[in-house]
Amino acid sequence: MRSTFRFLARALRAAAAACLGVLAPVTLAWAQGDTPPRADGWFDYRVDGDAITLPLSAAAGDAARGRSIVADRGLSLCLLCHAAPIAEERSQGDIGPDLRSVGARFTDAQLRLRLVNARRLNPVSVMPPYFASRELLRVAPSWQGKPVLSAQQIEDVVAYLRTLRGSI
Repeated sequence: MRSTFRFLARALRAAAAACLGVLAPVTLAWAQGDTPPRADGWFDYRVDGDAITLPLSAAAGDAARGRSIVADRGLSLCLLCHAAPIAEERSQGDIGPDLRSVGARFTDAQLRLRLVNARRLNPVSVMPPYFASRELLRVAPSWQGKPVLSAQQIEDVVAYLRTLRGSI
């Protein structure tokens, strides 16, 4: 059983890495208020326990934009692994937790860390780090040193996920 999970985890990581190479470069532009990468490729944020308490962006997250990011398979791939209350998007995943009540289970800060890099909490997580730029495997050359989502996009997704308080 354990070896089957490891195989699946490796296969999912490989699939996610392959998909990262074909994502549209729309996420590479830094909007005003975003946190640009430092010269060494790292992004400034502080992890406190199981959370990143301070927002990554000066602008507040927008739940409507966050919903569109979650629904956009070419941008975030969230629905590849998760189910969410987005009726117009069919064939949602069931590998990761259902998102319908995620806003009731986690704080903004906890959600932020899970989006930035879930492997800080679970080193074998198959969830890709959406705001990491180093220590990644099989990243296409055009994506080296760049995160999948910008700081503002992370905040937008956090704002959307916090609205999800239904039951599963």
